Amino acid sequence: MQNLDEWRAVAAATGPADRPAAEAAARRAYKSAGLAAPTRYVWAASPLAAVNAIRALHNPGRSVRDEVRTRPWAAERRSVHDRLGPTGWSELWNTTGARLWDTTRILTDRITTGVVEAAVTIDPADRRGRAVAERDIQGLLLDAVLGQHDAAWLSAFPDSERLSGLAGVARHAGWWWPFEHTIVFTERPTRLLRDEAGRLHAADGPALVYPDGFALHAWRGMPVPATLFEDLVTLTAERIRTEENAELRRVMLEFFGYDRYLAESGARPIDRDETGILWCIELDDDEDVVMVEVVNSTPEPDGTHRTYWLRVPPGTRTAKEGVAWTFSLETDHYAPVRQT
Repeated sequence: MQNLDEWRAVAAATGPADRPAAEAAARRAYKSAGLAAPTRYVWAASPLAAVNAIRALHNPGRSVRDEVRTRPWAAERRSVHDRLGPTGWSELWNTTGARLWDTTRILTDRITTGVVEAAVTIDPADRRGRAVAERDIQGLLLDAVLGQHDAAWLSAFPDSERLSGLAGVARHAGWWWPFEHTIVFTERPTRLLRDEAGRLHAADGPALVYPDGFALHAWRGMPVPATLFEDLVTLTAERIRTEENAELRRVMLEFFGYDRYLAESGARPIDRDETGILWCIELDDDEDVVMVEVVNSTPEPDGTHRTYWLRVPPGTRTAKEGVAWTFSLETDHYAPVRQT
């Protein structure tokens, strides 16, 4: 677990790269691949800046990503798999890389999308030109070694000499692009905020920021415009109701609070029974938000009783049916002795 914790920290690391250490580790990776060390090192402040730098490079040589990253990884995996067997390899992966894979994949996918969106300056109306430009940028991104965001699979090979160069760059820098004569490195983010599920998430600005200002705004993993957070300060029930984008409307509702929205929008309950009150928020071009209001029968230390809001399926007809659903029970089978 100590090794896994180390790589989890690597994946989430922020702050300046250790440039000398990263460059030395990259040279080890080239040497391990049987390649001569590059003669030029370029540092960029973000993956977006790196893509722009690569497009401006003169004679960097061909990409050597396959030799430096893909082939050594495949060879190491094959060696460990042969030594441990299918069951042993599966157990190793499940206790290392598998535990980091989803969060790092989600993060790298989001960064890739953000770079493409920011780097393509073609007018959206020019669909053909935009598609060509997007393919070009995506092609450059496919040549990247993900550095710290390769932490998931690197965690499965803690003692690998063959991968020590790659692991060294990951510990000290962000994404990097290996070419015959040139390496383009990127700095790590200065800010990285995620929710409990590992998704990019921040309510007070960008969830991911690089030193040059390249930033991504997100709410529970969903990309949102930067202007959304300016709107949240003065958000009203009417503003939420008139939002045309269903996904942004859900974000607004979550931030505003379902209980507050119910109160300020003049919503009426659709059912009331011994378990609670069933409310429905009707939304244009989206499924209704249906929630059960329940009161905890156990008092708080100050003697008050806390109210909870349970979101239930849109087709729920009674409060009891909704509460039963949260326990994965049919309505007829839900009969608590004491409701909490």
